[in-house]
Amino acid sequence: MDLIDRISRQFEDSAQTKLGAIEWMAAPIAQAIEAMTSSLINNGKVLACGNGGSAADAQHFAAELVNRFEMERPPLAAVALTTDSSILTSIGNDYDFVQIFSKQVRALGQPGDILLAISTSGNSPNVIDAIAAAHEREMRVIALTGKGGGKIGELLSPEDIHLCVPSDRTARIQEVHLLVLHCLCDGIDCLLLGVED
Repeated sequence: MDLIDRISRQFEDSAQTKLGAIEWMAAPIAQAIEAMTSSLINNGKVLACGNGGSAADAQHFAAELVNRFEMERPPLAAVALTTDSSILTSIGNDYDFVQIFSKQVRALGQPGDILLAISTSGNSPNVIDAIAAAHEREMRVIALTGKGGGKIGELLSPEDIHLCVPSDRTARIQEVHLLVLHCLCDGIDCLLLGVED
């Protein structure tokens, strides 16, 4: 096995997937930036959830908003629903794992808030349950998926925004998800701070 060749193909495949996603995803990413910025300006917050690598992405995104991305600005209201082990384990133990995010959305979500729902397959049951809870709370959903969007793509309302990576490979989807999250952070900062270029 030629590891250098294999590594090179991984880089090339990742780059091609990202380049191929631009036309498909740029407009909905811009819509998501505007929706999140509007929510934050109006004292709303972003609640983020996902499993595994998507849980890490939810935490990463919340950290970039609460602390900062690349520009200095005041902290922005964001909460990763993936981080409180006592909440997650008590809900998982007393009820079931499917409700670990939806119960938090019902407790913390308010009309005008945003749910950032991350699922590479679009079929994560607990993320689907969180979306239902967000709709109950009159929250807008921004779904970050791949593989055609799965069940999540079918559940979104016309007011929601679907950021679906045009790929079936989990690793490539996750790599584009991270880039999308950075685009969201950059766009929010630019709109809030009035940056033109």
